[in-house]
Amino acid sequence: MRALLEFLANSQRSFIHFVRIGIFIVMAWIGGLKAFQYEADGIVPFVTNSPFMSFFYHNSGKMAVNDEGKEVPEYTLHKNPEGKMVQKNIDWHQENGTYPFSYGLGTVICIIGLLTLLGIWYPKIGLWGGLLTFGMSIVTLSFLITTPEVYVPNLGGDLPTPRFGFPYLSGAGRLVLKDIIMMGGGLVAAGDCARRLLNK
Repeated sequence: MRALLEFLANSQRSFIHFVRIGIFIVMAWIGGLKAFQYEADGIVPFVTNSPFMSFFYHNSGKMAVNDEGKEVPEYTLHKNPEGKMVQKNIDWHQENGTYPFSYGLGTVICIIGLLTLLGIWYPKIGLWGGLLTFGMSIVTLSFLITTPEVYVPNLGGDLPTPRFGFPYLSGAGRLVLKDIIMMGGGLVAAGDCARRLLNK
């Protein structure tokens, strides 16, 4: 047991580098997927409901009438389920500016991941990467307040829906909540870079 404790204690620097590598993998993978239609479509509920980002879309705030005669946010009528291509929905997203925004966001995410990874060798660069990871996580976690889709909806059915709304996270909400870990990882990476810079 003592050998394990000593190994863990003496490997802290390597573990911090592993955090950086993990942040880079997540950022590069998710950022890279923003170049694809299904991922760009999938972030629309987050972006259009965000007070920080909704202005990037042309149709944010627009309402429309659904098949049941209810007035709903227009974007809800143009969702493409992952793996399904519907041309009229793609046309709407093109007019909305969904795809150019997604390309730009993906590029920013990849750059933040790369800056964080470079902190292994360059603490000044890594400091910015860690701080930007922290800041990006704050924006992502704000979706828990602004995006209705992060909670289980009450869709009805044969039986009453027993649990919906806050605090019952949907798949999208569970994905967003994990950014708390990214937030902590960004601070750990930034703190390590700051310590190395001070030691110089």
